[in-house]
Amino acid sequence: MEIEKLPKNTDYYEFDNSHSYWPAIRFYLKRACQAIHYHNAKWWCDLHTGEPIQRNAGELLMLIVSEIAEGMEGHRKGLMDDKLPYRPMLEVELADAVIRILDMAEGFGLDIAGALVEKCKFNTTRHDHTRESRLAHGGKAY
Repeated sequence: MEIEKLPKNTDYYEFDNSHSYWPAIRFYLKRACQAIHYHNAKWWCDLHTGEPIQRNAGELLMLIVSEIAEGMEGHRKGLMDDKLPYRPMLEVELADAVIRILDMAEGFGLDIAGALVEKCKFNTTRHDHTRESRLAHGGKAY
């Protein structure tokens, strides 16, 4: 499957959501979910018996939040990562958050790949995301 490259300097506000790369994004993100979950299988088994366990959604969500918080701390202090010292801590902690999100999605049988593509497409139609709305009084600054 060939992936269409995004045009450089694409104006997000005029972004055409019919591009042919969306199926490829969905396909490869789903494969990433599967691969990450496979490599994290040890966290989905009882430590003592090796039997599969159902993970707690709240706990997993808070672990994702903790990765984001660590990224904020790294960014605030301008730190490089302690495990991958050639990379900024923000970058590595965001990667950790993505790993946790994709692992959780696969473990809970969620179609995060489909939801991401659909949400990106939907966001291109939102009036409150247009340049005019954002520039208006009370518009979204970020």
